[in-house]
Amino acid sequence: MKITVSPSSNPISPTQRDQYLEEPGFGKYFTDHMAVAEWNQASGWSDLTISAYGPLNLDPAAMVFHYGQEIFEGMKAYYQPDGSIALFRPDANALRFAKSAARITLPELPVEDFVSAVEALVKQDAGWVPKKVGESLYLRPFMIATEVGLGVRPSNKALFAVIATPAAAYFNSAKAVTVWISLEYVRAVLGGTGEAKCGGNYAASLLAQQEAAKEGCDQVVWLDAKERFWVEEMGGMNLYFVKGRGKDATIFTPKLTGTLLHGITRDSILSVAKDLGYKVEEGMISIDQWRDGVASGDISEIFACGTAAVIAPVGSAKSKYGTWVTGDGNPGQITMEIRNHLLGIQHGTIPDKHGWMKRVI
Repeated sequence: MKITVSPSSNPISPTQRDQYLEEPGFGKYFTDHMAVAEWNQASGWSDLTISAYGPLNLDPAAMVFHYGQEIFEGMKAYYQPDGSIALFRPDANALRFAKSAARITLPELPVEDFVSAVEALVKQDAGWVPKKVGESLYLRPFMIATEVGLGVRPSNKALFAVIATPAAAYFNSAKAVTVWISLEYVRAVLGGTGEAKCGGNYAASLLAQQEAAKEGCDQVVWLDAKERFWVEEMGGMNLYFVKGRGKDATIFTPKLTGTLLHGITRDSILSVAKDLGYKVEEGMISIDQWRDGVASGDISEIFACGTAAVIAPVGSAKSKYGTWVTGDGNPGQITMEIRNHLLGIQHGTIPDKHGWMKRVI
């Protein structure tokens, strides 16, 4: 895929940009440029253009508006101690993006083209990468169906784009979040789109998230669709349970059953925990085992993980059956150890023995 760069004629001034980077928030400010390529069934992918960030011109009858053919990714670029910028596991995002595309019947973008598009945008907007530990340039590649028509079938036209936003921590890591265990709503079912990173999954989650907020909770936890008994995910993040204490602890996460998103941070933590000397385990954990494990102390810590949050400690859980507090309700020692180690790899202060970081500039 050939890449053409057309620099913005009206970029944000360096002074204004630096002000934004002082307190970037999340999804609050966007960089000067975006990457765009188009696809149609007859000729395949067009060249990719890096041009000024701005509105997309779409027909009201574009299929994405009517049948939800849309996928996206979330990934980050990190400032390194030597002044370079590196992406965290971009190939893994590219592979998941292709898998999501196949499930939603959108065209699969080759891994090398996906990574090249992201790299090109990061190079163009390198000045937008925050330098503080825990902050990053969050990248949002996405693809939408653009064929004009109301026939219910896969679109024969699509648009791929990448936008970027400087990002602070999604949650305050010094404060554990409170979660609401939803017994009424489910996120995904076997045979559905749970493994795909598509907008419809998130739209369907908002009612339960609204319910969680009414209960004074930060996020919702999903149970399985069949029995409403087995723990699956937290909001848009994977969950981890620390069983035991100290170096004898086991770092446990629900296994991938076909309904859970294949979290790249989830996968990375399995490796990081082993590197730190912990046992790791993937399996099934029920809502009863969660409650009883917290009560007995067998479950000493809980945390969620994802690209935006990296790691978010979970202090307490609420449901219609009561409230359970993990430990003293504060972020646990092992949780923070894993978080700091992963951030160290991402920011280049801890050796990257897995080859996860890809230097861009």
